[in-house]
Formats: sequence, structure tokens, C-alpha cells
Amino acid sequence: MFNELDPVLSTQVRLAIISVLVKMKKADFNHLMEVTATTQGNLSHQIKKLQEAAYIDVVKTFKGNYPQTVCSLTSKGRKAFEKYVDDIKGY
Repeated sequence: MFNELDPVLSTQVRLAIISVLVKMKKADFNHLMEVTATTQGNLSHQIKKLQEAAYIDVVKTFKGNYPQTVCSLTSKGRKAFEKYVDDIKGY
């Protein structure tokens, strides 16, 4: 019997965000937008979903006059990603 895949991570953009954050301690919005090749609106929505699931922490500050959003992976997010990878291998 297969484990059901985590619906939070079953979206390509969310999985890409988590994958980046597994490798890096934190990443800013522009970097995530570049690596996911998605729009600002979609990236904002996907970040919000990951934050609601407590998979990432989001810190919003200003760099000069520009807003800066920085995301980092939580321990819950890391565990969910590791389980997701293990579940995929089971298929």
C-alpha cells in the first residue's frame, strides 16, 4: 500500500520552493521567483500556503526603500519534505 502524498508539497512550485530551502538556509522572494520561473502573484500564493502549513517561516523587511521577503525552512517543513521524498521512492 502506498502512502498518500502530502497535498501541500504535491504542487510543483511549492515543491520547488522547499527544495531550494533544503539546500539554502534562506532565500529571498526574487531568488525564489527566478528558480521557480513563476509570476509574483503565484509565488506569493504558494509561499502563503507553505507558511499556513508551518513548512516555512517568512520575514518581511525593507532593504532601502524596497520590501524584502525572506523565506526559511522550518523543522516541520524539512520533515515533510523528507517524508515526501521517501513516499515518492515507494512508488
